[in-house]
Order: sequence, then structure tokens, then C-alpha cells
Amino acid sequence: MKIWPAMLAALLLLVACRSVNAHTLSESISSWEVNGHLVRLQFIVPDLEAKRLSVDGKEIPPAQVVGDYLGKHTGVVSQGIPCSLARGPRALAATAGFSRYEIEFDCAGEPQSIWSTAFYELVPSHTNFAKIQDGSGNFYEELLTKERHEVALSEHLGESPLQNAGFLTFIQMGAMHIFTGVDHMSFMLGLVLISRRVRDLIFVITGFTVGHSLTLALAVTGILRPDARYIDSLVALTIALIGAENVGDSTRHPVPVAMGLGGLLLLMAVAKQFGAPIDLPQTLLLGGALFAACYLLLTGQMRDAGRVRLVMTLVFGLIHGFGFASNLLEMRLPPNRMASLLFGFNVGVEIGQLSVVLGALLLVRLMVRAGLAIPRSLLTDLAASFLVGEGLFWFLGRTVALS
Repeated sequence: MKIWPAMLAALLLLVACRSVNAHTLSESISSWEVNGHLVRLQFIVPDLEAKRLSVDGKEIPPAQVVGDYLGKHTGVVSQGIPCSLARGPRALAATAGFSRYEIEFDCAGEPQSIWSTAFYELVPSHTNFAKIQDGSGNFYEELLTKERHEVALSEHLGESPLQNAGFLTFIQMGAMHIFTGVDHMSFMLGLVLISRRVRDLIFVITGFTVGHSLTLALAVTGILRPDARYIDSLVALTIALIGAENVGDSTRHPVPVAMGLGGLLLLMAVAKQFGAPIDLPQTLLLGGALFAACYLLLTGQMRDAGRVRLVMTLVFGLIHGFGFASNLLEMRLPPNRMASLLFGFNVGVEIGQLSVVLGALLLVRLMVRAGLAIPRSLLTDLAASFLVGEGLFWFLGRTVALS
């Protein structure tokens, strides 16, 4: 069909025109417990971040140095006045690869906001995952960045802003997650590329939808809550993997493609063993290497891999579902409206996906009529190579710390 090459070109154009922000791997975790006028902070620092405070940037400085640094770069505000330091900073026991410090603040009045500027002057893209618990036992999560390093505790008073939101609001949230998520749009491009027939596209979209719907529900309801850092990396890996599958299918030589991607992950696992600053666990890297190699070899040797891709895209959907959940988990979700929120968000995600495809289809028809159709084989090679490069760029940027 002449329409498919033009459709793929349109989708590639939509993705390529999006702005791409790579993530620098620099993160820390803070836990703030408010109890009357007292606020207790526990700050968890990965060894990689602690080394940034040393003279040479290679050795972990003494606990006193890290503690003093945190004491100067964290705080609580009450009635516009910084709360006094009541205790600490003092080092606590921590798991291997991390250090943990406790600081207590004593406020003259009711605590109004918490702040942290730790590590932002060293790595501007640093992110702190802040967990806040108030005196009533309510639990909240915030992301502290250089641009938003202070959080007003009053933001969490009262009911959730989604408590009285209409069903259409939930749908809009899901649709906007697709429209603003270049990584998910890139993966959709890969699914269209690999689907030579409408039936194949139905298979892969079905598997992807079932997968992301399942894990979205598990993550938002708290049944299963994986580390967000790993999910971002794995989402990027799925983009590279679907692009690599297209390359292997187009060239009819899946073996070197499978060995190349699987070998890269295996090499990263070995490098981590020797102390390379790689965030993903070795078991995940080894499992990813085995999965990538086997999947690419399996689909590359099959004449009709459509039904197999139904299962594989279900696995990919499981990963992307956790990615969808990350936006929702930054909000205070009303427990009594969880069912309608999940259903509406899922409907919005599907509307967003269909809108992208149908919008591209409209653009395609205009391109075909204008005689701008591109041979499918050439477009597939270009688009697939773009996806592999894009996916690996994000994957390495979210996994390996180079500074």
C-alpha cells in the first residue's frame, strides 16, 4: 500500500519535531516527618552523589563533611523565619552504596514549608524525591528540583484537587500524557513500522493496551510500585528494542542486531561489576540482555511474527504502564474515585494514541496526493535507525552517570 510509507513519514515527523530532554543521572531521597513544631528529616545520599563533595570527585568524603553540607542546604520555614537546628546532622546506618543522615528542626510556630538546595550547584539537573508525612499521618510525595526546591506544606491541606474533578478531566489527563510524552510516541512509531498489515497493527496495539492498563492499575493502587528510575530506563530500552527489531526485519540479518543490543547490555553488566557508575542492577541488565537477544532472534527467524508480537508488546505495555503511572503518582489521588480515575485516564491514553495515528493518516493522504510518498524500505531503515539511536541515547542518559 502506498499509504503506509507516507504514514510512517508523518509519524516520524511528529516525533522528531518534539523537544527531547535527556536525563542526567543525579538523584537523592529525602523523608520529612512533621510532628507539631518539630520536623525530622532523613536524607539518603547515593555514594555517587557523595563523591561530588570530595576534592577529587572520586573518593567518598567523611560523614562529617556530607552531614555539614546537608545541614547548610536543607531547612524548614515557619512564619517566614528559618526553623532552628535542634539536632544533627548525624549519620545513620544505611545499605551498601548509600549513606543516610538525620536532621531535626525546631520551629517557633507551625512549619509552613520545607526546602532543599543540596547538589543543585554541582548538578543543575539533580532531582530529590521527597516524601512528606504530616502530623495526621497523611503521606505525600514531591519532586524537588533546582527550579522548585521549596514546597509549601499548605499545598497538601484539605482534599485532593481531583476529588471533585469530572470524568472528562481524567480523560484529558490521559490524552495529554500521550501528547506530551515523546518517548511513548516514539514507541508507537516503532509499532507502526513493524506492522506491515492492519491485522499486525491490531495485534501489537492490543497487547500494548492490555499491558499498560494492567500495570497502571497496579502502580496507582499501590499493589506494585517499582523504582521510577528503572522504569524510565526500561521505557527507553523498549524504544531501542522495537527499532532494532525493525532493522533486523528490514535487513533480513537479525543475528548481528540481536548480538549487538544484547552484547551492549551484557557489557554494561560487566562494567557495573568493576565499579562503573551504572544505576540499573546487574540482574536487570543480564535479564535484559538475554531477553533482547532471544526476542530479536525469535522474531527475526519467523515468517509471520504477528501473534508473537502480541505477547511481546504486552510485556512492553507492562513497562510503559508504570511510566504512565509516574505522572499520576505525583498528585494526591482521591481513594474513593480511584476506579473512575483509572478508567478515564486509560480512555484518554487510547484517545491520545488514536489521535496521533489518525492525525498522521490525514497528513499521509495529503502527502500521497502531493506525490511525496517515500518507498517503505528506505523509510523503514531511516526511521528504525532513528529509533535505535534515540532509544539508546535516552537509555544511556538515564542509566549511566558521566559526571
